[in-house]
Amino acid sequence: MEFLVVGAGSLGSLLGGLLARDHGVTLVGREPHVGAVRESGLTVGGIVEAHVTPDARTDVPGDRFDCALVTAKAFDTAAAAADLAAADCDLDAALSLSNGLGNEARLADALDCAVLAGTCTYGAMLPDPGVVRCTGVGEVVLGAHDGGPSAAADRVGAAFDEAGIGTTVTTDMPRRLWEKLAVNAGINAPTALARVENGALLDGPGNDVARRAAREVASVARAEGVDLTDEAATAAVERVARATAANTSSMQQDVLADRRTEVDAILGAALDRADAHGVPVPTLRTLADLLRAWERARDLR
Repeated sequence: MEFLVVGAGSLGSLLGGLLARDHGVTLVGREPHVGAVRESGLTVGGIVEAHVTPDARTDVPGDRFDCALVTAKAFDTAAAAADLAAADCDLDAALSLSNGLGNEARLADALDCAVLAGTCTYGAMLPDPGVVRCTGVGEVVLGAHDGGPSAAADRVGAAFDEAGIGTTVTTDMPRRLWEKLAVNAGINAPTALARVENGALLDGPGNDVARRAAREVASVARAEGVDLTDEAATAAVERVARATAANTSSMQQDVLADRRTEVDAILGAALDRADAHGVPVPTLRTLADLLRAWERARDLR
């Protein structure tokens, strides 16, 4: 298959690099990373090792692709969708692996193709231009963004499997997205604020905060009509924290680099829906307030 990876930062470069072992891949990202990939190829290191030579560029080409894999930050999804539409790409499918809620709707509004939703628990970092480090082997789960069977999801899932990426195709993506939101709220925000690795949340006070955040997300999900139990949400947080114990979460990476975080897409999305349903979420609100205060102090919002 031919894949277009839009938002080729750490996760996009890792998945694009793994896909490039068996498929055609074009990475769309920023300099100096894409320039280094054009000149010398992409080196995948860490737990998984490979050297591949995907195409790499800073703009979206107007070519034909079987799937556009959107791994941009959630606040850049609308721009990614606009760039894809403006380039008039011939796409069979678009798959969002961005954090938060609403990314798939933004893609569906802009694109005339099957839109898939996905979650990913692989860990990745960009230590140098042209180099991506796999810090944790996880799983990609994907399916139709509104649930149900999808021939496009089956094809993309099979291609991921061919490239050695652990993949599950599912028919219950709405519930999976809320479960992912619980994981992001329970892991990303606490680790970013406490400056600890994911494994620090497996016990002690960090675990208490992570579990409270996950339960609050689950309560909002149920108010939205999604069947996500407290037990399932907290189990997902602990499962991912254990599998990625040595990882620095993506939100902590943003904080360490003085970059804007995805607090609005993750915690803000839950808060907006909690307010609409009158669901109390004191832990989520505290985490969001602290992260937004950090961003404001650095003129990032």
